[in-house]
Amino acid sequence: MTAIADYWNDNVSNWKVANHLDPGSPAFFREVERYRFEKLDYLNGFSEFSDYAGKRVLDVGCGLGTDLSRFAANGAEVTGIDIAPRAVELARANFGWRGLQGRFEVMDGEAMGFPDDAFDFVYCHTVLHFTPHPKAMVGEIRRVLKPGGRALLMTINRRSWLYALHRVAGTKLDYMDAPVFHKMDRGAFAGVISAFPDAEIRFYRFPVRTEVHKGWKARVYNMAFVDLYRALPERLTGPTGYHMIAVVRK
Repeated sequence: MTAIADYWNDNVSNWKVANHLDPGSPAFFREVERYRFEKLDYLNGFSEFSDYAGKRVLDVGCGLGTDLSRFAANGAEVTGIDIAPRAVELARANFGWRGLQGRFEVMDGEAMGFPDDAFDFVYCHTVLHFTPHPKAMVGEIRRVLKPGGRALLMTINRRSWLYALHRVAGTKLDYMDAPVFHKMDRGAFAGVISAFPDAEIRFYRFPVRTEVHKGWKARVYNMAFVDLYRALPERLTGPTGYHMIAVVRK
């Protein structure tokens, strides 16, 4: 796990839209948050940040604490864990300038140091495909959930529009060079989350205009690919979302 921790220590603040800003500054955190919630526009409606006031929420692989801050701002009692010490350091700084309360620990999500039945909600977004044994992580998430508790579990869809673009055009996907990068389809994801037998898998993240890339390739992508894709009927494009998400209950 050392190689994984080292990789994320080096890359947790590597956000191209904010590379001109000092990592750990309020301006950096604001720009990352703006970009993330515009790019992943489904998060505000899907993650139910306001539903856990007074409840215990755990973010497995919290990164900068961007998403977890939404739960904290809405009154949840939040804990964030990450395998990378740099991530925990930055998440604490993020909460500090926002004036939010949160507990953060360096911890492996496949072997958590929490007691059974400890949390009302566990959030695990953009993590399962980067851990060596995703099924083990899901098992740990189930263990620390209270009976009746819920979890949001997410991974990428290798049968998606973006993965197809990567294969055809050689487009580099974010963090594809990580020490672990699992490529899952719906069946593989269902197997990973089988500890929650009633899970419903949904697909999200459809093409949005790039603001990171420039030049003629960006213009072609934005105009020809994004606009054309979004003009197609959803019944055709639905299963090609880049993110697969399941909200499950223990």
